[in-house]
Amino acid sequence: MNTRTILSLGAATLLVTPLAAGAQEAGAETEISTDSMAVDRVTVEQEVSQAVVQDIPPEADPDPVGEWSVKHAEALLAAVENIGTEGLIPADYEPEALRAAIDAGEGEALDTLASRIFVYLVEDLRDGRTPMDARRQWFVVDPDADRLPTFTVMEQALASGDIAGALVGLAPEHRDYAALKAELAKTTETKKRKLIMANMDRWRWLPRELGRFYLLTNVPEYKLRVTVGDKVLFNYRTIVGKPGRTATPQLAETVEGVVFNPTWTVPQSIVKGEGLGAKVLNNPAWARANGYVATRGENGWVTVVQQPGPGNSLGRMKLDMPNPHAIFIHDTPAKSLFAQDYRALSHGCIRTEHADELAITMAIVGKGATRDEAVEIAASGKYTKVPLERKWPVYITYFTMGTDVDGKMKTFGDIYDRDAPVLASFDAERVGNRARVTSEKAVAIEAPGA
Repeated sequence: MNTRTILSLGAATLLVTPLAAGAQEAGAETEISTDSMAVDRVTVEQEVSQAVVQDIPPEADPDPVGEWSVKHAEALLAAVENIGTEGLIPADYEPEALRAAIDAGEGEALDTLASRIFVYLVEDLRDGRTPMDARRQWFVVDPDADRLPTFTVMEQALASGDIAGALVGLAPEHRDYAALKAELAKTTETKKRKLIMANMDRWRWLPRELGRFYLLTNVPEYKLRVTVGDKVLFNYRTIVGKPGRTATPQLAETVEGVVFNPTWTVPQSIVKGEGLGAKVLNNPAWARANGYVATRGENGWVTVVQQPGPGNSLGRMKLDMPNPHAIFIHDTPAKSLFAQDYRALSHGCIRTEHADELAITMAIVGKGATRDEAVEIAASGKYTKVPLERKWPVYITYFTMGTDVDGKMKTFGDIYDRDAPVLASFDAERVGNRARVTSEKAVAIEAPGA
């Protein structure tokens, strides 16, 4: 661990000064003095907010019918005609039929139609228009339908009369969504507009509020961001899964702990499928040099565990984020790979640069260890798992267009060919009664270390 890492870590974990944060956001190598470590931990407490989940009454109706005045219905029609600014398609919401119903006057027919259109708008703005079968390897369960139930949104919209405000208030809060929306407003080229719309929709697949303090990694960008509020305090290059069977799935998980100097229980796809087990058993000197210990069971099954050390495949740390896919974020001894432009090279997990810095930051801000304890543990070379008192949300996403770490709009390579089904869904009719949970099965791609 170098001096830069130790010094910058202490400052980073106590939420660095705006000057230091700005330098990191721009990708600068910043030396931070120990004076900045005096920042009060209360600052951290103030920056972190906990998600609030609304209690849903048992009588909640997912398809409510309200009483619509002509004035409110006209406001709804105006919202429909303007919905293209949110990357949605006005024709999906029956503007001609609504105009005719308004002309016919108030009554059951207007109530039924206006309510149905409002429900469609709520679902698409809150949850995304793309049906689940077009969201390949998308295992995030969006909680917004529970936090902002349709009947409540309609009830409040009709009570206040602010129909458009109630709808626009469902849009994602993330600044990248706003940036895409602004880009859409100045773009006339059809292909680019469709790509912007697809990526705006991907933001709607996530929770509207990600929290004040979280990790977000965008797989096609090969980047991991440490975010507090609207500020990206740190960003790191990443290596992600190879296309095909080991492509990285999209997840929303929770980091529960940091493992320093991890062991690695090698998955059988490598032990048996790639012949590592036989190599370890047949070449003891090579195995010792690389930290591998093999055990053959009575049934002939070979288990291989790589011990902590500079050559460990998980490097010097991993983030403990239990999930059925066995995907996690970890270090790597192959640091030279971060210099490559194309970094879809792993068995599925996310490898991150400056892993020591990230691990110690999380241990301190997560209240798992003091700065001195974290630095000592990291430098010890011994396997140590540090549980976090404050858990960290982590989002593994897939955006092929958005702002890069310098804030510039950019397209990223569609490394897993996941754009096509999303784009096709926008060319097709809107799908109603969409599933909230994917039917794809979770498959453990790369087993975590012990």
